[in-house]
Amino acid sequence: MARRDASDLASRLGRQAEAVCRHYLGAGRRQGNYWQVGDVRNTPGRSMFVRLKDTVKGPAGKWTDAATGEHGDLLDVIRESLGLVDFADVAEEARQFLSLPPADPEPQPKQHDRTCPSGSAEAARRLVAMCRPIGGTLVEAYLRGRGITALQGTGNLRFLARCYYRPDEYSPTETWPAMIGIVTDLSDRITGAHRTWLTPDGSGKAPIDIQRKAMGDLLGHAVRFGLSGEVMAAGEGIESVLSARQVMPGMSAAAALSAAHLAAFQFHDTLRRLYVVRDNDHAGDGARNTLIERAKAVGIDAIALSPMLEDFNEDLRAFGRGALMAHIRVQLAPQDVARFMLLAA
Repeated sequence: MARRDASDLASRLGRQAEAVCRHYLGAGRRQGNYWQVGDVRNTPGRSMFVRLKDTVKGPAGKWTDAATGEHGDLLDVIRESLGLVDFADVAEEARQFLSLPPADPEPQPKQHDRTCPSGSAEAARRLVAMCRPIGGTLVEAYLRGRGITALQGTGNLRFLARCYYRPDEYSPTETWPAMIGIVTDLSDRITGAHRTWLTPDGSGKAPIDIQRKAMGDLLGHAVRFGLSGEVMAAGEGIESVLSARQVMPGMSAAAALSAAHLAAFQFHDTLRRLYVVRDNDHAGDGARNTLIERAKAVGIDAIALSPMLEDFNEDLRAFGRGALMAHIRVQLAPQDVARFMLLAA
């Protein structure tokens, strides 16, 4: 949906702000010119305020949660209160509430877009906007529990305290804390997001069937760590890539989130040497071979980094940082040992 269409829907909802609040935020009540409720997910309470009339402070329909600092419009209320993910579903729900005709059909996706998971890039950007940095959060606790303590350059990881999870369209929506990985393209534009649902204490992944899920435009893009340069590492999983960075924290890295997307990873013009942080399985072998072949075809030196076990996070947890450093050191170009690994000594 075009940005102006979203703005139009938000404006129309704002003109019926109190009716929207009564319908989607029924746990709250009106207080003067505001609707007061616990949060945007319709929890009973009084920390969130929705403006019901246009004022000098802003238009009707805008809301702020004083407890969390979250803010948004009534489209966000619909999305969060119903647990929707894809913005197309939010827009359709808003149109039904407003008794508007359905939107014109979206153009069919191009062939290469069909490999992308469900959920639009716009939905991913809205999800990211609801998050906060990981410092002092359950995400930091989760990563430290997996041996990942060097967290510099991890600004593309965020924390969302209540991230909706729905295993299928027939199951009820659940809420779990989540680590959100921000997927960006070569110009640092957000194209997607990756969710890892966590236990309430951050001790591990949530006890649910699907613990990770991505959304948006992922093909060729990645969750990026550190500043891009002439040398970088690229792998599949966030934890595996960050584990490799524990012993070479000065090197930029990227997590493409799957073997198929790693094979299609796009290169910066300045890249001269690429380390492929492979997973030790058949899919990892295929991604390694394809990516190395693509890199060499454009003049990029490509070197595989292979783990001892299934991936580098398993190595880190099983053998410790010292053993992992020794294992990776012999796989690096000598000049990169001095440039990147001595920082970890």
